[in-house]
Amino acid sequence: MNPVTSSLLSIVVPLYNEAENVTLLTQKIHESLRGYTYQIIYVDDFSTDNTRKVVKELKDPKVHLINLKKNYGQSLALAAGLDYAEGEYIITMDGDLQNDPSDIPEMLSFATSGAYDVVTGIRQKRKDSLIKKIPSKIANFLVRRVTKLDIKDNGCALKVFTKDIAKDLNLYGEMHRFITLLAHLEGAQIKQVPVKHHARHAGVSKYGLERVFKVVADMMLLLFIRKYFQRPIHLFGILGVLLILVGMLINMYLLVLKFGWGEDIGTRPLLTFGMMFILAGIQLFTIGIVMELLIRTYYESQQKRPYRIKNISIGGTTT
Repeated sequence: MNPVTSSLLSIVVPLYNEAENVTLLTQKIHESLRGYTYQIIYVDDFSTDNTRKVVKELKDPKVHLINLKKNYGQSLALAAGLDYAEGEYIITMDGDLQNDPSDIPEMLSFATSGAYDVVTGIRQKRKDSLIKKIPSKIANFLVRRVTKLDIKDNGCALKVFTKDIAKDLNLYGEMHRFITLLAHLEGAQIKQVPVKHHARHAGVSKYGLERVFKVVADMMLLLFIRKYFQRPIHLFGILGVLLILVGMLINMYLLVLKFGWGEDIGTRPLLTFGMMFILAGIQLFTIGIVMELLIRTYYESQQKRPYRIKNISIGGTTT
């Protein structure tokens, strides 16, 4: 038996008000994965329509439905599905039929080759409106420029993960937009492949122009975690020292004016600014020290290590 088709696959699909799409989506997944061993995991993010009812009425033994207690958002819905998934390879996709399940077999061929941990799609001829395209372009630009990770389409939900990478993803907030970057930070080898993209079959999009601001905010948080989570003193400490130095230079300049030229400096706004810079610098430096201690406590109390080992060789043999 082909090990690719015999390995269990888990298709994780977050749903929110997709009652009109889920039946056809299920049918297309079955058609595309004929011959494979798989489970379909639908995670209903507290839909307000008949999504849950429609899924239950499918009575499909391959379909697993996870109902969330309230609307948590796409990231946590996706996280719930990833935690539940049992497959050796875990596939994520949207529930609006814009992703095409027929692309999955080709993506799986790259994942099962052993060379890649994540295979992500690049949507060809996107059928989205500008309201969805603008935040996506901003996110892609920021990721490429700041992280040097050349991912052409971070917003494509159709992805194939190896089990170990998928289980290590720590999704929260709305970090599903940067799930490929999160996998990269876990040391994943990533492959990008072109995939088809369709217009939404039914229902309405859940995204608006406010998504631009969420993308920027999440990106800033992710960059902080990436660069300074394990060494916050390098950020807050350096900023604190710089502010202290600026404040000291201002005050030294004022002291020269006072004792060298006999000028009155007590009413000068510059004196206030100098003192504010020094106080702000001390506060930032103190925050850096406190956060450094918290990070150390976090790792030591949970016996965690700030690194991950891929493999170990003993006598030239990898174990």
